[in-house]
Amino acid sequence: MSDHIGWGGVARLGCVQAALGAVVVITTSTLNRVMVVELALPALLPGLLVALHYMVQVARPRMGHGSDVGGRRSPWILGGMAVLAAGGLGASAATAWMATRPVAGLVLAVLSFAAVGLGVAAAGTSLLVLLAKRVAPQRRAAAATIVWMMMIAGFAVTAGVAGALLDPYSPARLVAVTAGVGAVALLVTAIALYGVEGRARPGPAVPRPRQAASAAGFREALSQVWAEPAARRFTIFVFVSMLAFSAQDLILEPFAGIAFGFTPGESTALAGVQHGGVLLGMIVVALAGSGLAGRRLGSLRAWTVAGCIASALALAGLVLAGLLGPGWPLRANVFLLGAANGAFSIAAIGSMMRLAGEGREAREGVRMGLWGAAQAVAFGLGGLIGTGASDIARWAIASPATAYAVVFALESLLFLVAAALASTIGREEAASPAGDRDRPATHRPATDRLGARARGLPGRAALSRGKAAHAATASIFQSR
Repeated sequence: MSDHIGWGGVARLGCVQAALGAVVVITTSTLNRVMVVELALPALLPGLLVALHYMVQVARPRMGHGSDVGGRRSPWILGGMAVLAAGGLGASAATAWMATRPVAGLVLAVLSFAAVGLGVAAAGTSLLVLLAKRVAPQRRAAAATIVWMMMIAGFAVTAGVAGALLDPYSPARLVAVTAGVGAVALLVTAIALYGVEGRARPGPAVPRPRQAASAAGFREALSQVWAEPAARRFTIFVFVSMLAFSAQDLILEPFAGIAFGFTPGESTALAGVQHGGVLLGMIVVALAGSGLAGRRLGSLRAWTVAGCIASALALAGLVLAGLLGPGWPLRANVFLLGAANGAFSIAAIGSMMRLAGEGREAREGVRMGLWGAAQAVAFGLGGLIGTGASDIARWAIASPATAYAVVFALESLLFLVAAALASTIGREEAASPAGDRDRPATHRPATDRLGARARGLPGRAALSRGKAAHAATASIFQSR
């Protein structure tokens, strides 16, 4: 019987991602507005708090290692969701507190946003690993699209419902609505996870490690993953591509207002055009990469490279928009940028799910955590770098539109660098069995062992080598 889950299981995990997104959107969007508008606090404050929630996600590899050691992902997902819901509730209470006790409210906000980041790290990392392990390879692109579309739906539904419940605004109502969203998210997660992971597979006996041994085991696991060429290159690719992706997010609407005279409503609608393009790009890659259209059209790596190149070209179009002015078809340009972003991101997530299971056994969580940490740090830095670079360019260049064009050009170059990195991922592993060098012999594909026997290696010798590799693996577990 296959261990792969069907579309129903994918939809259940999508519900978990939607629940996660529901709590995050309340924390990073609604509370942002309340701090700036209702409390008249500097916009820098929520910006720094949101950046904090990204930065603490450098703990993702450690979270992934914990789920690797335990062998199950569901407890980490449910526990992470509980921490996330508690952090969201604490953040709303801190926001309400800032009106009367600003210092105490700020301290609680810092602690709560850190908890939000840790909750996202624990739940999000293990959820991706569970998807990678339980979804059939040919369905990964479509599964990633379904899960991320459900997360976006979680954003939209929560924003609409919570927005209606918050009127008329009061601090008590804010805390009550946030508590309700967190409780529903936790309940949905518990129901969706029930039975979806199945029973844990038997493996080497792992004694309960002491804290020092566990820390040593994590450092060893992280160094082993970083020593894998594919994992290391993919980490760098994720950081560069997500830096380019997030750097343009906060400057696109100001650019439309300054260079094209868009009103606030028109610039907000422009963001909707971009999101529509993102959705189209996701759907196209899901259909092409999973064979739902009849046959598979291109590999995930090819779609990742093409999406990065298309993103670079779309940003080059924005450079021309800054130089040529209102005559440029800005809306069409932004739609194409969104479609390219959606294509490369879903293809990259599909590649991430594939690569998570390659290399050393029982390191899937560490790999996924490493890539999630790279993405989170890139998102945290991207907004700051994008806005900071635009401010510097506007100070150095007389024309604001030209200044924005310079920043878009730099982001376009970043996407070209990301495309070059993506083109090398998996190439060596596909050309030769070198990708299996770091994998214990007992975990190599059965075809390798049969091939060794066919080349004249006695069966007893092959079994002896397998036992030696298994003993080496067991010693690694015991060192934790």
